[in-house]
Amino acid sequence: MSDNIIHLVLARLPDSPKDVKGISLFIVPKFLINEDGSLGERNPVSCGALEHKMGIKANATAVINLDGAKGYLIGEVNKGLACMFTMMNAARLGCGMQGLGLGEAAFQGALAYAKERLQMRALNGPKAPEKAADPIIVHPDVRRMLLTQKAYTEAGRAFTAFLALQLDIEEKSPDAEARQEAADLVALLTPVAKAFMTDNGYLATNLGMQVFGGHGFIREWGMEQLVRDCRISQIYEGTNGIQAIDLLGRKVLMDQGQKLRKFTKRIHKFCEANSADSRLTPFLEPLNGLNKQMAEITMQIGMGAMMNKDEAGAAATDYLRLVGHLTYGYFWAWMAKVALEKLDAGSAETGFYEAKVKTAQFYFSKLFPEIHSLIVTLKAGAKPLMDLEEDHFAF
Repeated sequence: MSDNIIHLVLARLPDSPKDVKGISLFIVPKFLINEDGSLGERNPVSCGALEHKMGIKANATAVINLDGAKGYLIGEVNKGLACMFTMMNAARLGCGMQGLGLGEAAFQGALAYAKERLQMRALNGPKAPEKAADPIIVHPDVRRMLLTQKAYTEAGRAFTAFLALQLDIEEKSPDAEARQEAADLVALLTPVAKAFMTDNGYLATNLGMQVFGGHGFIREWGMEQLVRDCRISQIYEGTNGIQAIDLLGRKVLMDQGQKLRKFTKRIHKFCEANSADSRLTPFLEPLNGLNKQMAEITMQIGMGAMMNKDEAGAAATDYLRLVGHLTYGYFWAWMAKVALEKLDAGSAETGFYEAKVKTAQFYFSKLFPEIHSLIVTLKAGAKPLMDLEEDHFAF
């Protein structure tokens, strides 16, 4: 496929620090390059093995042997991680899109199946009396699964469109203040996009398989592949636990919450500007309530972490999911506002906009309330996690 292959490799020089501060970035080519730019001798870099993985069969991960290979330093010595994050941030957003796309595919498959699969009668009486049974989409629990998929994927699409816009503003805006504002929002929300969208994507693919029942496990239906393919998105480019630590530690606590305040201020302004529309109250009240709590919750975690760093580690995953719901709540309230405006204006796409409003109602009624349990577990702190002696895990 190519005359040459280059590998970007993280490695330590012999006299570098032994922790992550000593990592440098090198370029290692398959063929060394002559001074005139032509291909030279073969560099001793080789593929040692292909890894046999769960899912993503067409995307082979290889063990690369570098014994005796020549590499060339990129950037400064011991600054390799900083260089890597240039690529890593783009890859993290790509992982989030992977989770979103697989969740959407699972929803489309599950929705089509639920409309066709006949099983039982509706609890309130037959909905398709001319058929032997009703389509399973009439059953409340099937609707719960489908609506969960729909709510998470549609909010994810809005989220990614927003982030794409911020990336454009960061790169192209002539306004320096707008560029910085966008850069801070992207930095804050990148770990949320990666972790929250892949966690929700995996949930959506599992729900899609569940809608199919026993057929979901049969390869020919295609649903089990979506589950397998999505699972690695929670691991790629830093596990979601690492994303959570990045969000809480580096993006929030390290700058005393400045980036977070920019985001919560944006949400506060949105809630304030639309408070007169009573139709939005069921969305704005819970959203604004969580938005106001974020500063107190963050401060409580930060104060605890000053005394014991494990407090931040214990809180990180729940904290990211809390910020994820704050983010999705913002976009669902925003989408509901736009949908209502379109309906007021007499849009011909009535069904589309009515579905947006009703899906927003589902999200705030059935999914957003997860924030209450997250706040409880956040406040429980590190003690329940760290009290058990290591040897006692076996008992």
